[in-house]
Amino acid sequence: MKNKKGKQKLLRVMPRVIWTLVLGLLAVSMVTPFIWMLSASMKLPLDVMKLPIEWIPKYFYPDNYMKVWNIAGKGARDYHFGVAYANSLKIAFINVAGSVLTSTLAGYAFAKINFKGRNVLFLFYLATMMIPSQVTLIPKFVMFNKMGLMGTHLTLILPGVITITGTFLMRQYFMQIPDELRESARVDGANEYMIWARIMVPIAKPSMASLAIVVFLWNWNSYLEPLVFLSNWRLYTIPLALTNFIEESVTEYNLVMAAASSALIPAFVVFLLGQKFLVKGLVSGAVKG
Repeated sequence: MKNKKGKQKLLRVMPRVIWTLVLGLLAVSMVTPFIWMLSASMKLPLDVMKLPIEWIPKYFYPDNYMKVWNIAGKGARDYHFGVAYANSLKIAFINVAGSVLTSTLAGYAFAKINFKGRNVLFLFYLATMMIPSQVTLIPKFVMFNKMGLMGTHLTLILPGVITITGTFLMRQYFMQIPDELRESARVDGANEYMIWARIMVPIAKPSMASLAIVVFLWNWNSYLEPLVFLSNWRLYTIPLALTNFIEESVTEYNLVMAAASSALIPAFVVFLLGQKFLVKGLVSGAVKG
């Protein structure tokens, strides 16, 4: 009997052990490139590609980070990595503030305000999510060129302050809030703006925080739009700045890794501070339609 119970217990435990091992291996495979990046950022150029990989360098060269933050480019381009860092932070934070505001307002309108054609308009609005962003690059280029905005950060800020995904998430979140709260506020004499600002926004803070994190990461990692719309190196963002260390004949991988490690800091801090809101907001905003 004891052997039989032991076998049954083992059969129950084995799937958990196997899944734990599988998830552990997946986690290690995801963390390995990050560890290699940190290791390479502290090496000399010749040691980066050495095989077998030297995960812990014998000698550390933190000067790579000093070179990244004070590097001078070729010719007239006296390039500084800090300029691109500041540009990325500016664009990301402006787009976060704008997209959270517009998404919250639009989400509330689509969820709680009854107006003619609301559902049809929302479906058309939602259908634009199926259009790849690459398809809209040429129309954007033509429009910004005629408006005289080419080569400015406005080409990244104006489209970024409105997010369809953000509107959808906020609408789903507001749909879960009982209409009785809105009706009681109306009885007390509150208008739509007061209901939105004093009742809905405080309740929707977790979803707004998760949206802010997602939008920040989108803008921080954006590469294609800055590449198309920005031509002046003084306006470059972090993804474009990384190409400064890649030349036709040689690529300084140690400096590229040092720059990439530096670029991870804001994204890591934002995600670390808001991961609780990210999971809670996304889950709660996707439960009910």
